[in-house]
Amino acid sequence: SSGTRCPVCAEPWVSPRLLPCLHSLCAPCLRRLGPLGEPGRAAAARSVLCPVCDAEVALPPGGVGQLTPDYLALSRGGAAAAAGCDLCADGAAVRRCLTCGANLCLFCCQAHRRQKKTSSHAVMELESTKDCSQAEKPLFCPSHPTERLRLFCEQCDQPVCRDCVVDRHRQHPYDFTGNVIHRHGDALRELLKSTQQRMGTLEGVLSQMDDMGSALRDHTEAVATEICLFASGYVKAIEEHRDQLLKQLEDLKVQKENLLHLRKAQLQQLLLDMRTGVEFTERLLTSGSDLEILITKGVVASRLAKLNSVAYNTHPSVDDGIHFSPQERAGQCRGYELFGAILNKVVDPARCTLHGQDLHSARQNQLTGFTLLCSDTTGERMGRGGEAVQVTITHKDKRDCAVKPKVCDNGDGTYHVSYSPEEPGLYAVCVYVKGQHVKGSPFTLMVKNKIREHQGVFHCCTFCSSGGQKAARCACGGTMPGGYQGCGHGHKGHPGGPHWSCCGQVKESSECLGGPPSDTSQRSLLRTVAL
Repeated sequence: SSGTRCPVCAEPWVSPRLLPCLHSLCAPCLRRLGPLGEPGRAAAARSVLCPVCDAEVALPPGGVGQLTPDYLALSRGGAAAAAGCDLCADGAAVRRCLTCGANLCLFCCQAHRRQKKTSSHAVMELESTKDCSQAEKPLFCPSHPTERLRLFCEQCDQPVCRDCVVDRHRQHPYDFTGNVIHRHGDALRELLKSTQQRMGTLEGVLSQMDDMGSALRDHTEAVATEICLFASGYVKAIEEHRDQLLKQLEDLKVQKENLLHLRKAQLQQLLLDMRTGVEFTERLLTSGSDLEILITKGVVASRLAKLNSVAYNTHPSVDDGIHFSPQERAGQCRGYELFGAILNKVVDPARCTLHGQDLHSARQNQLTGFTLLCSDTTGERMGRGGEAVQVTITHKDKRDCAVKPKVCDNGDGTYHVSYSPEEPGLYAVCVYVKGQHVKGSPFTLMVKNKIREHQGVFHCCTFCSSGGQKAARCACGGTMPGGYQGCGHGHKGHPGGPHWSCCGQVKESSECLGGPPSDTSQRSLLRTVAL
């Protein structure tokens, strides 16, 4: 904080306390702040909202009384009248004991004179001690009000008095404040230097973000001009379409600017917090006494270390991928077919994928195909057509043998590719989007020979129909293998009846002496035909 008055009540300081965010408030003002969190939360663990920077700060278990006193705030204006009472820490000091060196409120001053030990002390109005330096004012132990803070406990990291080192700080390593101030002051200076360097970097990042915001606005204005020029050739329907496009563009700009402003606000707050910490630490190191630095250095070091640990991007970027496509169909308005749309998504060939059951195999002279699914740079499906898709299918052994595929735009981001190869063999298939290979391209395609249908009758049925002649020949040119295999009918003949052809279907035009074959013999016949 700055100045000689409390930022909340605007009155001279009354027992100022230092918050973890390095802002000081009067103790009475702090007690009037409402706690944050759940209503039933314990007061010892509550937190308050700093009225200066709106940061949520946690109070120590003992409440406001255990916050670090801000002696530097009392000494800044050089006005001792702004200090609080050193004994009760609640009332405003009106007098000062020249013997004890303590500031007293009216009530404590009366009690000071009534006590036997202090009744002979000389007490003066604070108006008479305005020229006294705060640095010369002795600081007394909160636990032992009559003892001055001259020592520093290394284990507890706080100034103590002589009674403390034989009481609560017994066997703790300690030393005189004058002996340890240089080491702790140097540590604070290093933290200050690091914070100042980070402030310079942060200011550069914010400057970059300002430039990017200007570039974003320029870019959107250029797109708006392009849209207006395109729409000028149409009458009312086109003008209405133009207004819709401009509104959509404005919405996109607002979304992106809001995101940029949010990031900028976060960085500005971080810079403000750092500047506050740096200013306070500089004042502490330049204006504070040794004891004041030691008393305050814990909370200061904690704050600076916390600010230095905040991560941020030193190379900010913003997604300005807004493009206008005059060839894109935009439906109809007032009976006119409209073109022109704002595209916020750009196809990425590396993320386009191929799908199909027979992607790597096909049959000669049979129509087959596969599907191309187009996606943008984030992997999201495009949802619209119009991309430049090219497919080549070339025979690997016969360079002059190529298949001409047909590409069908489904209008939803998918493209169906169909083809019918005339020659069997191994082919190379290449699929391009905007002249670049898609994912999985190129790939190999094996085209197999077409299936030749068997044009005769089963060997066994020919054998039976011939009266059991072993030399009988099937219509396909084959003869009956072995003795009495066949359909399992034996030699008992009965003319007429159905005849089983090679495809397993009944044909009445021929005759089988034994009737239809059994399931077992039919499977045997299928194996014979395969031979």
